Amino acid sequence: MFFKASLLCTALVIGTLTGCDNDPSSPGPGVENPADGREFISLTASIPDAEGTAGNGGTRAYAITHAQAIDPNFSLNIYDNGYPLRSARTARVQASENGTELYNIQYTGEDGGVFNKYIVKGQKDYQDSGKELDVSDMIGTSPRWVKAAENIGIGVNLLAGDIQKEGAAPNHVYKYRRGKVRIAHIELDKVAVRNSTEFDFPFTAELEAQGYYVGRVDVPVLNEAQNKIYIGCNVSKIDPKKLSYNAAGEPVWANDAAGRTIGTVTLVVDFPSLGNPKLIYSTLSKTNNHSYRTMTQYVGADGHVYQATATGGKDILRIDKNTNDYDAAYHFNLDQALAVTDARIQAFRYVKDGVGVVLYNIAGKGGYIALVDLNAKTATKLANDYEAGLDFGQYQNIAVDGDHVYVPLTPTGEAGKLYVINWKTKAVIKGATLTGKSGSSYIGSY
Repeated sequence: MFFKASLLCTALVIGTLTGCDNDPSSPGPGVENPADGREFISLTASIPDAEGTAGNGGTRAYAITHAQAIDPNFSLNIYDNGYPLRSARTARVQASENGTELYNIQYTGEDGGVFNKYIVKGQKDYQDSGKELDVSDMIGTSPRWVKAAENIGIGVNLLAGDIQKEGAAPNHVYKYRRGKVRIAHIELDKVAVRNSTEFDFPFTAELEAQGYYVGRVDVPVLNEAQNKIYIGCNVSKIDPKKLSYNAAGEPVWANDAAGRTIGTVTLVVDFPSLGNPKLIYSTLSKTNNHSYRTMTQYVGADGHVYQATATGGKDILRIDKNTNDYDAAYHFNLDQALAVTDARIQAFRYVKDGVGVVLYNIAGKGGYIALVDLNAKTATKLANDYEAGLDFGQYQNIAVDGDHVYVPLTPTGEAGKLYVINWKTKAVIKGATLTGKSGSSYIGSY
């Protein structure tokens, strides 16, 4: 496959924060950074496009210290003072574990499919590394991608095939709809593609004939042994027996989501070869696991992979490190853990020692936070001041550093707060004030 890497000379953008209640470069009174010495937490926010569509106009970033994060008197206007990450639409941002680097593959537009790396210097100072990598030939101009392990980026895309049929009206016969999977392995340190591949999505002919197809793949994660990649799948089903014709005389087969019998599906490929594609199926859930903008599967401290059925499910499933298959004995149900009905996980972050944080809504409404104990299968809801107005649909990442989890909360177009959660004690600090702007919201921390 063809790719190109180009070195660009980019001027440093150095600025100072305005409209703040304190000096942005100095810590608040009586507070220090966490013991592990992490210097910055980057916050990101999306802005609307020219037509006013929320989240489609690009992304701003701003780096603050832990002291600023927990200071309620610190105020940040990221929309006027943030650094514009390159992307025609909302950037799909990833970061190094220590927060010193941000990575992005531009999504759509003239430079869709171009990888950029930024060095985090503090405040609005993000130094463009000058290293670009065009991966559009391998995974398209609108790729899904994540940091699947430290220094390892995995980009994926699915080219949805057309419905294959036989016969003529009014007796068309449905055959199958088969997508093509594309994968690229990107080394984040040296900014280079190490491998890429393309293959037909590996549903069996029997499942294809029953009307199953996949419209999207996303959130790849590398297992503990670093020999398998697990990729979430958006599975759909039509009913081959329910045929009608549209106004143009074209055959249309009815959706058959209710007739789905197969469980949650994960695509597995070998690493680093990206070969030997196979599918594994959960027996405990039928909800899709492809997420939307946020990583939703992680390697736990025990070596197993914990996978949320996001962005519409209530389940956290486990892929066994020994079998590389779903663990039929493990099932975390957020409804049961919180004693609610119709919780829908929209973002999930594994923290440490079996503890995770989830952002969720209930029946598609509101925005809520919970700490989850994946070993005990319990959850603790953490109240926030913006529950009724939050929408986590654009949310991308939750930063973790030491004992702290950083969750920016802003209803679209409104001001909010950076919630800093001690995941060990469950104490919550309503920290830095985050100003609002019409059609905009904060979408992550890194």
